[in-house]
Amino acid sequence: MLTSLLVLFAFGCLTGVTTVLFGFGGGFITVPVVYGVLTLGADSGSDAMHVAVATSTAVMLVNSLMATVAQLRLGRVRRAYVWPLAAFVAVGAVIGSSAATWVSGPVLRILFAVYLLVTIVDSLLRKGFLSVADGTGPAPLGRFTSTFGGVGIGSVAAFLGVGGSVMTVPLLRRRGLPMTAATAMANPLSVPVAVAGTVVYALAAGAPAHSGRVGYVDLVSGIALLAGSLPTIAVVKRVTGRIPDRVHSIAYIALLVLVLLAMVLTGS
Repeated sequence: MLTSLLVLFAFGCLTGVTTVLFGFGGGFITVPVVYGVLTLGADSGSDAMHVAVATSTAVMLVNSLMATVAQLRLGRVRRAYVWPLAAFVAVGAVIGSSAATWVSGPVLRILFAVYLLVTIVDSLLRKGFLSVADGTGPAPLGRFTSTFGGVGIGSVAAFLGVGGSVMTVPLLRRRGLPMTAATAMANPLSVPVAVAGTVVYALAAGAPAHSGRVGYVDLVSGIALLAGSLPTIAVVKRVTGRIPDRVHSIAYIALLVLVLLAMVLTGS
């Protein structure tokens, strides 16, 4: 038990780093870690993936809110790229989190890994992510992108418990925003996903009764992760903006590769 808590705390610290630098409020780090801790423990059960996703959304809610406040104070949040996109993300998040409670854990894990792979390949092969075009300013989000793109982002993000950063960061990059700004916007755009997901998973009718859990949300794992992430966010926010843009974008993809490998290994 103590070892598991220490592992969660350590990865919570890593989550704090990724929240500020990459806009990952939880998801890609916490889902594989919580899933691995549960499946390696005596009480794994068939709901490990649902618990991992649900706990991720709860952790993401707290991390994203704290990081959003920090980014607002630094003046990096641009309202035109957050609203009304955030409202449509919230609508999609309710749809996605509700659908996830009806999907089996193994299927959810496979979809999570496939989604990571598609995102990595797309970021590497399609122009506009690794570097932005010189001499062109940021382009605004169109009505179609804000509406249908927002619902799609919210649905997929809440379904997989990953927040919206993995879709909003590439989207904003291809609109001409630097990585610092794109990742800063990912935090407030993850909040509606986290709120909708946490509520749905906590109140899910199909969640088995379990000590230390609210619905599918594992309170002990969540607290251990937050104990590491919250102090880290407060420290790392001071160094954002000092990383070269291309290095920042390459590091983003490298992190996704590492998480995909972790997800495959914990499920093998």
